[in-house]
Amino acid sequence: MQDKAFRILFIGDVVGRPGRNALKRSLKDIKSRENVLFTIANCENASGGFGITYSAVDEIFSAGVDFITLGNHTWDKKETENFISEVKNLIRPANFSPLAPGNSFSLVEKDGITLGVISLIGRVFMDNYENPFIVGEKIVNEIRKKTSHIVIDFHAEATSEKKALAYYFDGKVSAVIGTHTHVQTADECILRNGTGYITDVGMTGPYDSIIGNNIEDVLTRFLKGIPRRLEVAIKDIRIAYVIVTIDAITGKAVDIKRYIEKIEGV
Repeated sequence: MQDKAFRILFIGDVVGRPGRNALKRSLKDIKSRENVLFTIANCENASGGFGITYSAVDEIFSAGVDFITLGNHTWDKKETENFISEVKNLIRPANFSPLAPGNSFSLVEKDGITLGVISLIGRVFMDNYENPFIVGEKIVNEIRKKTSHIVIDFHAEATSEKKALAYYFDGKVSAVIGTHTHVQTADECILRNGTGYITDVGMTGPYDSIIGNNIEDVLTRFLKGIPRRLEVAIKDIRIAYVIVTIDAITGKAVDIKRYIEKIEGV
């Protein structure tokens, strides 16, 4: 690769068919316009708002995504267990049970650059997962034998836990990108040792909603305490993402910018 820096595109939580359609409608243009080398998308809500199916995986990769990361809804579709280990660049959180199927990281090479992507999940306000700091460190050390270009998707609830993990890996990975809350934060930055960071990328899907779900369904739960199957909303479709520019020699981030774009005609 001739340039001394390259760009990655990280897309926030893709929700249901509206989110998948947003990828198909906008991804080619964004990649061309921003001169993106690698594309990562968190897609744990890509099928009906909860989990992911094989057909959705194929659809998302066909749209131009290189890595699909997951989160706490990884197992919401029963079929996922049957194919998750077979799809190399479909990445579930590394700190799930060590007996769980699936890949916890992946590497892709393009234009002489190898990028490693790791998925981790938080424990604060979440579930009793393995320690993401300890599990993540083992994988980072292993990947650094092959490349210094590493991105972590940290799928977590608490801002403090996300930022703590970012500082823990500052200088050891190119970026720590937060997902899960579906709300984009305004704290993108480069930490003191060169790791790009944002607490949450946000959501790709319907914004006339409550974090992607039909408003009336969610209000029924809050007001009446009645369980209601949540349906994905369908209006005001937007794509949320960050562009991280990474030094091809050092693996450190040199720039990070966040975006939310309205997608017309979806």
